[in-house]
Amino acid sequence: MKEVIYHGKVFDLYREEITLPNGREMMAEFIHHPGSSGVIPLIDKDSVVLVRQYRPILKKFIWEIPSGTMLLGEDPLTCARRELEEECGLLGKRFEKLGEILVAPWYSDERTHLFIAMDLTPCEQKLDEDEVLTTHTLSWDQTLKMIERGEIQDATAILGLQLAYSIVKRN
Repeated sequence: MKEVIYHGKVFDLYREEITLPNGREMMAEFIHHPGSSGVIPLIDKDSVVLVRQYRPILKKFIWEIPSGTMLLGEDPLTCARRELEEECGLLGKRFEKLGEILVAPWYSDERTHLFIAMDLTPCEQKLDEDEVLTTHTLSWDQTLKMIERGEIQDATAILGLQLAYSIVKRN
């Protein structure tokens, strides 16, 4: 039986007794998350937009791609478009899905959908009240070096950027 331990604004925490494939039983605690989307905005084949966002849990700014939690009933592409507009003040005419990643499958069912956004045009940035961030246009060379030096530590950003870079270089 699944028991709700905590019901929050973004996620819920559950406790459930489960039977493993080997027949053993265990009490598991896990987070249910509605899912999220991340987007890599391509200015051109040589440059991308990243955000430097304040994360209260870390008490510092970190490098990320525009991303956010899907709203109730929202599909992944709509979420990606919304986050691009809200965080970067950009509209994308073309989107290509890169894939899906499991964020932390040992304790959460969160799935992040990754997209590339192309043919960008500026619009009004619409940050949420709790968002503190700046946008930065960087070359692929700068971005990859930042990953290598450990300056970009967000796993979603690293995976999304690496996938996007491999596609950009192929075309």
